[in-house]
Amino acid sequence: MILERLEVGPLATNCYVVGDKASHEGMVIDPGGDATAILEKVAALELNIKFIVLTHAHFDHIGALGRVKDAMKAEILVHRGDAEALSGGHRAAAEFGFSMPEAPHPDRLLGDGETLLLGASDFRVLHTPGHTPGGICLEGGGVVFTGDTLFNGSIGRTDLPGGDYGMILDSIKTKLLTLPDGTTVYPGHGLESTIGRERRLNPFLLSQ
Repeated sequence: MILERLEVGPLATNCYVVGDKASHEGMVIDPGGDATAILEKVAALELNIKFIVLTHAHFDHIGALGRVKDAMKAEILVHRGDAEALSGGHRAAAEFGFSMPEAPHPDRLLGDGETLLLGASDFRVLHTPGHTPGGICLEGGGVVFTGDTLFNGSIGRTDLPGGDYGMILDSIKTKLLTLPDGTTVYPGHGLESTIGRERRLNPFLLSQ
């Protein structure tokens, strides 16, 4: 697997460029800003981007979506539960004092359990609501991209519209803590971790 992390946008969002080594088919996960840096990374890795996957539709994860879409001509994928929020991302950004263009419409709405194929590599969509109604994680190849559901030592905030504390804990318990302990966690912000480490040390999960 080809995997590169870029820290982008005003809230230091993790954008991941992921590819299959044999076919060089790839995807961009959460292009939150700094489109030029993302496009340069894709070019350096010589990837043919098939998908732009959004773990959720908060503005800090979609700031460069339009420019990356225009350059890559790839499909925008988001869970159906966040499709409406995607169209209002620019207004949400303005409420926090940031400016971003209106996001393009998604090309495909995802559901729980779907599989995304990049050459011989496959990634399973895990619907993990709680941070947002349509939040997802992507699992495959011994890694899981958790967006703002699970962080290194923390979990996603649930005090924004559509958030639900009980729901995010249930999502983590039923969809993420069932993965092998050695699964590497690549979150939407901050440093990577493992499922085993979060199971043992994450203070929000110790009672789960």
